[in-house]
Amino acid sequence: MTRRLILLRHGQTEYNATSRMQGQLDTELSDLGFQQAASAASVLVQHNITHVFSSDLSRAFNTASAVAALIGAEVRVDKRLRETHLGEWQAKTHTEVDAAYPGARAQWRHDPQWAPPGGESRVDVARRARQVVDELMVSLNDWDQGTVLIVAHGGTINALTSNLLDLSYDQYPMFSGLGNTCWAQLTARPRYYAGSENPEDDLKLSASVSSSPRFDGNNVENAQWYLDGWNMGVTQ
Repeated sequence: MTRRLILLRHGQTEYNATSRMQGQLDTELSDLGFQQAASAASVLVQHNITHVFSSDLSRAFNTASAVAALIGAEVRVDKRLRETHLGEWQAKTHTEVDAAYPGARAQWRHDPQWAPPGGESRVDVARRARQVVDELMVSLNDWDQGTVLIVAHGGTINALTSNLLDLSYDQYPMFSGLGNTCWAQLTARPRYYAGSENPEDDLKLSASVSSSPRFDGNNVENAQWYLDGWNMGVTQ
């Protein structure tokens, strides 16, 4: 049995349009952003979405609400899905950051353990967002029957996807920037090996999974995630 997860980035904001860094500032969708959210919702409604979760920041929540309105679902928020806190960079344009911190944005993009002054690293973001997914894997007993949608932010989705795929830190930069209202699509299946210290336990789990590949109380917290698509959008 598989579990499908879609990670959707919010629609455009004026900060996006002017290359200004938002971080955890609570900015609103632009007119275009609301249009993008509606367009994405019209496509995502075809993906059998049964649960919608969102960052508590307005730009993500309003995007999530566009999808939830079409399927009659409630949007549940979790602040652990917020964008990366960018510290001293927040509210500054890319040009202003580059002038004050030459080369720092490049280092930030290529080293997930590096954090902007006063901010958090991509690894930090991945850890807090991963907690949400792991908790849902245990608590959502009906996940196998539908798709879970999480609406968040470009940096958060990049970090979370890398973490779910068990990428090494030097592989985190492999993903291109996620466009507004574009999404990543992932699938979880029971892991073939438990990874325990006892090889006999591994063999038992392998036999169980291969004969009946379903999530249960013994393997749901040790899922294997697969990437089905990145930067997917309404035209794809």
